Amino acid sequence: MTHYDVIIIGTGAGGGTLAYHLAPSDKRILLLERGDYVRREKDNWSSRAVNVDAKYHTKEVWQDKDGKPLHPHTNYYVGGNTKFYGAALFRLRKEDFGEIQHHGGLSPACPIGYDELEPYYTKAEYLYQVHGERGVDPTDPWASAPYRFPAVQHEPRIQQLHDNLSANGLRPFHVPLGIMLDESDPQKSRCIRCETCDGFPCLIHAKSDAQVICVDPALAHPNVTLLTNAKVTRLLTSPSGRDITGVAVQRNGAEEVFAGEIVVSSCGAINSAALLLRSANDRHPNGLANGSGVVGRHYMGHVNSVLLAISKSPNATVFQKTLGVNDFYFGDDEFHYPMGHISFVGKLDAIALSAGAPAIVPGMTLDIMAKHSLDFWLTSEDLPNPNNRVTLDRDGNIVLAYAPNNDEGHKRLIKKLEHLLQHLDMRPHLVPRNLFVGNRIPLAGVAHQNGTVRFGRDPRTSALDANCKAHDVDNLYVVDGSFFPSSGAVNPALTIMANALRVGDRILERLGAHTAVPVEAAQ
Repeated sequence: MTHYDVIIIGTGAGGGTLAYHLAPSDKRILLLERGDYVRREKDNWSSRAVNVDAKYHTKEVWQDKDGKPLHPHTNYYVGGNTKFYGAALFRLRKEDFGEIQHHGGLSPACPIGYDELEPYYTKAEYLYQVHGERGVDPTDPWASAPYRFPAVQHEPRIQQLHDNLSANGLRPFHVPLGIMLDESDPQKSRCIRCETCDGFPCLIHAKSDAQVICVDPALAHPNVTLLTNAKVTRLLTSPSGRDITGVAVQRNGAEEVFAGEIVVSSCGAINSAALLLRSANDRHPNGLANGSGVVGRHYMGHVNSVLLAISKSPNATVFQKTLGVNDFYFGDDEFHYPMGHISFVGKLDAIALSAGAPAIVPGMTLDIMAKHSLDFWLTSEDLPNPNNRVTLDRDGNIVLAYAPNNDEGHKRLIKKLEHLLQHLDMRPHLVPRNLFVGNRIPLAGVAHQNGTVRFGRDPRTSALDANCKAHDVDNLYVVDGSFFPSSGAVNPALTIMANALRVGDRILERLGAHTAVPVEAAQ
């Protein structure tokens, strides 16, 4: 059995970032990835391949709570789901770390405060080359340093919308984006600011995903090994159940077992929970590290909608995802509860719209609709419910049970945006794509998955301690979206990355290793 100092299962926002942080320590690190590298091909930038054929989605089938097949919109590749994300890298708001009363219930506090994670947010922003501007977003938390790169500028139609919203008393801002763009020197810029970014793998490696930014540089260190097409099936423990003694892997049609002083699960909130449940044994009959009974429970994925607004004016924007509005994040004078966040998806084309066959606006083809649409993305917080959970069927396959909650604030947010648009030259039109049921992302849309292996200070109500080490297993950490006790209303990716750096420091201390290289070294 080959032995490593650290075994990391998964190479996405959590596992990839952690591997980069630990790599300079000279400790032996094994990365296990169930998928392979995304093949570089023309289909990377094909709207039909990505949006209609779902070429890069896993072919794995889960079940919903009623036993019906569920085809998850998720991706198993080196870099995880960051290969396909829109690279909007937000900090949680400072208030999100404390208790917040919502219309639908209470959002619980984290066991750490914003101030503890803040230095790691800054490091993660530097590492992932985030472009942004401090102090414009009215909900922006304090930061110890400016963004390393300037905000991505709006194209004319989005700038017009920015000006119109400002004239209506709102405070729109530039979305913080992890892309390798140099607008001062377009000829030398790695990013070409194309329309195939959000939801697409970047053919020219100009998006700040975990593979490009973290995994590939980590592999330049001789002490780091990556095994692809290596699916971890279960974790083996000592007779006492207090330590993981083996990581069982299916690879090339055979089982291999690896040993590590420390084992880190970074499979994503759904698969990390499933792995712990599959690893049940006599000492852990309800699943590994599940003495509290919370593993798999409290699944969250946000309440998300797309609002397609048809404008009289054409929208020639290529890279649309630059503007955000958070004026209603914590509510307003009419509704004293949080509503959420407004921004954009990548520019939709007729092919993407055809996947959902939306009702056509009279007198418009899908192509005309796409050329005149502004494609808004709205996110509100869903609340942790123990009955929203990951379980396994008798064959060990994933069952995802989820009932939406706390949707009054989201409905209000949609109405707020529609009201604003009615004062401009647009008609709001809710558009279902293949990713949506009505105007909502369905259960299969798991891009924002979090909350299934929550951290906390009480072993009776949490699976992990404040440093994301399992209460019940001495050498197990979980470093992905699982640790969230509440989800806020912004993309969780940057928080996962920042927390990976924070936990990485605790692991380095435990191993007696040297600290990692400064993140400024990543280029």
